[in-house]
Amino acid sequence: MSETILDTYVRLHPQSAALYEESLRVFPSGVTHDVRYVTPFPIFVERAEAAHKYDVDGNELVDFVMGHGALFMGHAHPDVTAAIVEQAKKGTHFGANHRLELAWGRRVKELVPCAEEVRFTSSGTEATLMAIRLARAHTGRDRLLKFDHHFHGWHDAVVGSREPEAENPESAGVPSATMSNTVSIPQGDIDAVEERLATGEFATLILEPTGAGWGSLPLDPAFLSALRTATTRHNTVLIFDEVVTGFRVSP
Repeated sequence: MSETILDTYVRLHPQSAALYEESLRVFPSGVTHDVRYVTPFPIFVERAEAAHKYDVDGNELVDFVMGHGALFMGHAHPDVTAAIVEQAKKGTHFGANHRLELAWGRRVKELVPCAEEVRFTSSGTEATLMAIRLARAHTGRDRLLKFDHHFHGWHDAVVGSREPEAENPESAGVPSATMSNTVSIPQGDIDAVEERLATGEFATLILEPTGAGWGSLPLDPAFLSALRTATTRHNTVLIFDEVVTGFRVSP
């Protein structure tokens, strides 16, 4: 009988399999991020360089993940590594303002001309949580409008199912009162958006304009322009969630 792809995977990664068995006794499902959960077990990486990873079994792998899209210059780029080493000598967590922070913020504003001010956060979940809270504070409204399949993090307000027609949240533990304030509709239908916003109940419309959670295919610019017009007319804050695509596709 010929060897299947799964058989080959298991044969080539015995140490990863053993480490995963140990991880199951430490982490839920044996991983620290849902994306890394694969069957029969995930690969454990030893090191990485440029566009390749080297696992604990000595296999060289072409990396199509690249730090979830964050590593524009590849793994262990000499310039990046040198800068990290130089800064680490000076300290790593000051708990205070720093001139590099200011330079970073200015650079973001240069690359994103519409950004009047910049606030750094520790995660995309925290970023959308704060953006939605600001929208609610600004409008005095509670409800949130989003599109089916668009992903905006793991906090309660957005963890409603991304599957159309589904009534249950993707995670247990989300209060029904919270879910009642989140409405998800199909994308591309400006009339449906107008109908919702006309109620005057929605603080914000949040979406992924360049895909990612729902597929890496940008929305029609004409539709995005229509959303801008509709949200302005109804005093609803329009949030473009580019946590996954921002600076990876274009500034």
